Amino acid sequence: MTTSERSPATINAAIVAGCVVAFISFGFAATFGVFLRPMSEELGWGREVFSLSMAIQALAWGVTQPFAGMVADRYGTARVLAFGAIVSALGFFLRGAVIDPTVFVVSGVVVGIGTGACSFPVVIVALGKIVSAARRSFILGLGTAAASTGMFVAAPVSTALMNAFGWQKSVFVIAASFLLILPTLVFIARVSKPTAADADSGGFGYAVRTAFSDRSYVLLFVGFFVCGFHVAFIQTHLPAYIADQGLAPIIGAWSLGLIGLFNIAGSFASGWSGQFYSKKKALSGIYFARAVVISAFILVPLTATSVYIFSALMGLLWLSTVPLTTGLVAQTQGLRFLSTLAGLVFFSHQTGAFIGAWLGGRIYDSTNSYEMMWWAAIVLGLLATFIHLPIREEAGILAQAEASD
Repeated sequence: MTTSERSPATINAAIVAGCVVAFISFGFAATFGVFLRPMSEELGWGREVFSLSMAIQALAWGVTQPFAGMVADRYGTARVLAFGAIVSALGFFLRGAVIDPTVFVVSGVVVGIGTGACSFPVVIVALGKIVSAARRSFILGLGTAAASTGMFVAAPVSTALMNAFGWQKSVFVIAASFLLILPTLVFIARVSKPTAADADSGGFGYAVRTAFSDRSYVLLFVGFFVCGFHVAFIQTHLPAYIADQGLAPIIGAWSLGLIGLFNIAGSFASGWSGQFYSKKKALSGIYFARAVVISAFILVPLTATSVYIFSALMGLLWLSTVPLTTGLVAQTQGLRFLSTLAGLVFFSHQTGAFIGAWLGGRIYDSTNSYEMMWWAAIVLGLLATFIHLPIREEAGILAQAEASD
């Protein structure tokens, strides 16, 4: 069934279902940092234990993403999402059921594999394939906004659950939430058909080699590392950083919630702008703005007001990179291997996330401060500003070959 043969109602149902999956799969996973301080204090762990588990989760997510993309390209997306939902539920269940630092660290592998297979990047790529090129950037933004809505809801809900039932039962609730993804997949399965069903391993290998011979793809790969560093460091350590400065823990939870809330607007604006304006210039502007916002945050006195302003501004810039980056991969490399190639770019993102989450805990345990990490985030933001400017917004070899078929 081609895109033109799918009814609008079927496509719209799949888009709604995809947004639900993005909402559930990203929300609790992205805001699990609210558990860092209470778990570490109650269990007597250094912050590096929690940070290392989150870092491993990010890296396992990144490693899984390209393989999940290959399976989605070859066999369809619904099977990948179902596998991811079940494995994610198992991983979070382990985090609550087995109170042991080694098991907690290793659970990052399980959760990372699960979220790598059912996370919003897999979903938005699937949605991007079933709509026209004219709507693609907006739909990518819509799916990203749904993930951000999950983040906005999950952070305060997690804190409320911990206040009412304790951290352990709250983790079990998170585990169960992933199973709610399964019923939605029937709608996605109706439209998400394989785009590279006839490709063997050599075909995928050729696509990867060709993409990495394209300077534009390489720059996207490198630049997305910075996004991962920023996102993982902030979502893992910001609530603890705020509480360390003497502010109420709920302010830290709402800081993540506000990031998610304002990223809804940021994702929509990013997806919309990508339809009409230069995507590479928008990406450079986003990274430069991040560097400015982080600089202001650490240089002004920390108050509840400054936290909320920072969170709102960072929210506008948070995942607004995703529809633009994914849109550029589609524009330069085509759709046939999009899940695979977008997954590889996301692997770079998650490598940055590994370093941001783990190094934050490591540096804090060594210096009792996050100052070095904030300055590293600023420098990387400035580097990413310039990395994206040489990208050529035109079809590469893969996209040209696909257009001629």
